[in-house]
Amino acid sequence: MRLRLAGFLAILLAVLFGPASSASAQQAEPGERPSQCRAIASLLPSVTYAQFSPSERGLFDGKPAERTVTITYITHATFLIESPEGVRAATDFAGYAGPVLPDIVTMNKAHSSHNTAFPDPAIRNVLTGWNPDGDGPIRHAITVGDMYVRNVTTDIRSWGGAMEADGNSIFIFEVAGLCIGHLGHLHHMLTDENFAAIGRLDILMVPVDGGMTMSQEGMGEIAERLQSRIILPMHRFRGPIDRFLSKVPDFDVEWRGSDSFKVSVTSLPDRPTVIVLPGV
Repeated sequence: MRLRLAGFLAILLAVLFGPASSASAQQAEPGERPSQCRAIASLLPSVTYAQFSPSERGLFDGKPAERTVTITYITHATFLIESPEGVRAATDFAGYAGPVLPDIVTMNKAHSSHNTAFPDPAIRNVLTGWNPDGDGPIRHAITVGDMYVRNVTTDIRSWGGAMEADGNSIFIFEVAGLCIGHLGHLHHMLTDENFAAIGRLDILMVPVDGGMTMSQEGMGEIAERLQSRIILPMHRFRGPIDRFLSKVPDFDVEWRGSDSFKVSVTSLPDRPTVIVLPGV
C-alpha cells in the first residue's frame, strides 16, 4: 500500500511540476512531446503504480484500452507495426515491408539487412539510427497520426571491432497506450542513462543471434529491467531458437501459427512472455 501511495504521489508531482530531472536523458527537448513510457517508469524505482481508470494508460494517452495494435513479422529484424488509426511503421527497414507502403520506417546502420540507401520516395518519414553527418547522436521525436516515435542511441561495434559512439538506435513506438521498443543491432549492455531515457517497454523486439549482437543472457536481463510483458525474438541466424529460450527460463513461451497478432493494453500477459512468430 505504501508503494502504491508513493507511486500515486510521484505521478501527481510529475503532473504538477514535470518529470524528475535526475538524468538529462529523461528530459524532452523544448517543444517535444512528453513520453508516456518514460514519464512513469523514471520517477521512482521499484514502485507499483496505482491506475484509477481501467480504460486509461499512462499520463498522456487516455484513449480506450480496447484500441488494438497489429504487429507483423516481415523478415530478419523487420516488423510492421500498425496503429488503430492505420498508421504503419516498419522497423529495421531494408527496402521491404510486405505488400504495404509504410508511413514511417526506422533503419539501423549495421549493414544491408538493416537499412537501405534507396527507400521509396513515397515514404514520408525515414528515420536513421545514426547521424549521417557524424557530429553527435541523431535524435528523432515525431508524431504521425496516433503514433509517436522516438529513439535512444547506443554504441555499435564496427566491422574492425572498434566501438562507434551512437551508431545504433533503439526506436520506441508509443501507440494506443502501449510502449513498443526495437533494440536494433544492440552490441552492449544498456547503461542506467539508457534505461532512464527509454522508460518502460511493454513489448520488446530483441536480436537473438547471440554472436553479432549482445549475448542471449543479456537480452533476457534487459527485458526484465524494461518491465516487458511481450518479447519478440528476431535477428536469428542458424542457431536454434531454443538456445535463446533456454536463457530466459522464467519467461512463458508461446508459439504462434501466424506471423501477425493483435495486442492492446488489456491483452498484455500477466507474466513476461516470449512470442515466437513463424519465420523467426
